[in-house]
Amino acid sequence: MVPQRELLLADDRLKGAAWCRAHSDLVDCWLAELLSQACDSDLPSGLALVAIGGYGRSELCPGSDIDVMLVHDRIPDLRSIADRIWYPIWDLGLKLGQSVTTVKEALALADDDLDTATALLSARHIAGDPTLSAQLAEGASLQWERRARRWLSRLAERTEERHTRFGEVAFRLEPDLKEGRGGLRDVHALGWAEASHRVLLEHDAQSISRAYAVILDARVELQRLTGRPNNVLALQEQPAVARAMGDPDADTMMARIAEASRMIAWTGDDAWRRIRSDLRGKVSRGGGRTQKIGEGVLLRDGEVELGDDAALDDPLLPLRAALEAARRETVIERISLERMAGAPAKVPEPWPDEMRRLLVDLLTTGSPAIRVVEALDQRGLWVRMFPEWRPVQARPQHNAYHLFTVDRHLLETTARASALTGRVERVDMLAIVALLHDIGKGYPGDHSKVGAELIQTMTARMGFSPDEVATFGELVRHHLLLPDAATRRDLDDPGTLQMVARTVKTRERLHLLWALTEADSLATGPSAWSPWKASLVTELVGRVDKVLQGTPAGNFTNGAFPTDEQLKKLADGRHTIEAGNGVVTVYASDRPGTFSRVAGVLALHGLDVLSANAYSSDDGRALSQFKVADPRRDVTPWDRVHKDLKLALEGGLALQARVAERARTYGKRKPTTRKPVAASVRFDNHSSQHATVIEVHAADGVGVLYRITRALADLDLDIRSAKVQTMGGKVVDSFYVRGQEGGKITDGHTLKELEKAVLHSLTD
Repeated sequence: MVPQRELLLADDRLKGAAWCRAHSDLVDCWLAELLSQACDSDLPSGLALVAIGGYGRSELCPGSDIDVMLVHDRIPDLRSIADRIWYPIWDLGLKLGQSVTTVKEALALADDDLDTATALLSARHIAGDPTLSAQLAEGASLQWERRARRWLSRLAERTEERHTRFGEVAFRLEPDLKEGRGGLRDVHALGWAEASHRVLLEHDAQSISRAYAVILDARVELQRLTGRPNNVLALQEQPAVARAMGDPDADTMMARIAEASRMIAWTGDDAWRRIRSDLRGKVSRGGGRTQKIGEGVLLRDGEVELGDDAALDDPLLPLRAALEAARRETVIERISLERMAGAPAKVPEPWPDEMRRLLVDLLTTGSPAIRVVEALDQRGLWVRMFPEWRPVQARPQHNAYHLFTVDRHLLETTARASALTGRVERVDMLAIVALLHDIGKGYPGDHSKVGAELIQTMTARMGFSPDEVATFGELVRHHLLLPDAATRRDLDDPGTLQMVARTVKTRERLHLLWALTEADSLATGPSAWSPWKASLVTELVGRVDKVLQGTPAGNFTNGAFPTDEQLKKLADGRHTIEAGNGVVTVYASDRPGTFSRVAGVLALHGLDVLSANAYSSDDGRALSQFKVADPRRDVTPWDRVHKDLKLALEGGLALQARVAERARTYGKRKPTTRKPVAASVRFDNHSSQHATVIEVHAADGVGVLYRITRALADLDLDIRSAKVQTMGGKVVDSFYVRGQEGGKITDGHTLKELEKAVLHSLTD
């Protein structure tokens, strides 16, 4: 057995289901031989070895359990026979699920236990008396049908619980291929439901079979490569699994897996919805009442359905049906959806006004639109209207703060934007730009630039005016402007406000970008939109709005640093440290490294720096202020922070050694599964009139800010302010710095040395 199995594991000509069948056949032969040997080649009648579960389906993956039953007809003392079969399996280290039972005992257990009941639905004869195996399989099938209502209710509950626990295969960076929503177990559950209840439509079986094959291929290759019974496709395994599956890269493979899993999930949702409806009965569904709710559209039993008068060649019909479904937070009845998908309805160019209005009305219904649009997309109706959508379908986004594939992210953004329509003058433009702002991610190149060209083509086809089309292009081209400026630039610098005002040009565009920014961030994930980020964006928008109305960019003093009170304290000449309520302020002599030392102490105490400002007076005094957050504690030990700050500023703390020690201690978490973040340094001499902006992108870690600012201090740079942002294991730190002469750093050689110093500090 061992040599044959090793050869099979190494045979890369067999993939997925074909490999599993070959593996099952190999194990069948081995177990039949073990049974024969256990009976001394004299197999008694009334004894059979039966495969169940995945093994019964001949779907034995490399790490699958070998689930078998030794079924007998009241044969006494089978212990010795059973042991002679089980022990060789255990001796090879294979996982075995086994039992010795009569047909009656097995069926009695299946009558009360869902797992046993479903396992027996795939009972398959291996060796011995085939009559017993047939009795078991037939009895299990009949019993399942008799108990269908009870088991289907339990199976539906189990499916929902499993989805909640394991999440979506399509959206997880590291999906559980078996248990996740849209995974293999969902197909098994549909098969069990189908055994007693017609749940799939005519072409569903073929679609699900293709999707299932993709995920099974990945599971087989994952287990072959790792040698473990693992179902979670970790990031570090994805490149090798992709190569084994014949994909050019991991992204291509993950896109195929996402597309397949979404097909399974969508088909499953539809099937379970119909099953639950049937289980409740017609009375609870609405007594069969039918209501005409639109042109060619009915509401029947709580679902939107096409009427007999529906014009299937009408290109507006899918949007009309989708809008009514979203408004009622329901779905388009499945047969009606298939009828529209199969109809030859040509989309006119440009769109008629009513078609554009229907689309906007659909998108502004909020979250209910997501399910409806995804149904249109599954059946090819969405790409019929938006051909450019196809490349973003099921496209993964490999970073830790994006929860969704690109297409789902666009729909989530649109849903979030529907709650922000009060901020904008053009609700229709907000809905469309939210839907298409990341459309460029499906194409090569900078997604903002590519997307700007695509949305102009698409909105021109929709019938928008040339000026509106141009505005759409600018909105997509600059859809990251506000969050980038707010979190990486100094809002008290007039240059920042002037730059944003020059870019957006009009208040209408500013308000659209504001709503889009919040919707986009909220749809990305919880780490992408914090109260701090929201306040910065709101402050930026408020100031730029006034600039666009004529207020000079230098007239803003709210939150100005330093305040008059701080200047008075600075002038008294004393060294003072104030620490508490999320703010650390230091008054000291002006010398290089003060900023870095404070950052180091804050890192020692596990505090995250959100932003910082620095000021130097003409008489050699310096003021530094840090806004911080404590992500691990409800109460920060400010007395200890104050003590260590005093020691560090007096040179009484081995700061570099202590930060390195903390990094070694707290950096020993489980290995990250995110893609590595490549460190980079960017210089900007345009955003500020008086300082060079240094933007550093790097992987998050203990003391990153300290190491960067120490490198800046070593080159005698004066840090005027800093913005620090951490998202999903990546930090983006921006520093406004001046050279020794008090001006910008423009010399090319100095900039290269500065880049080298910062990058080196991040490798310490």
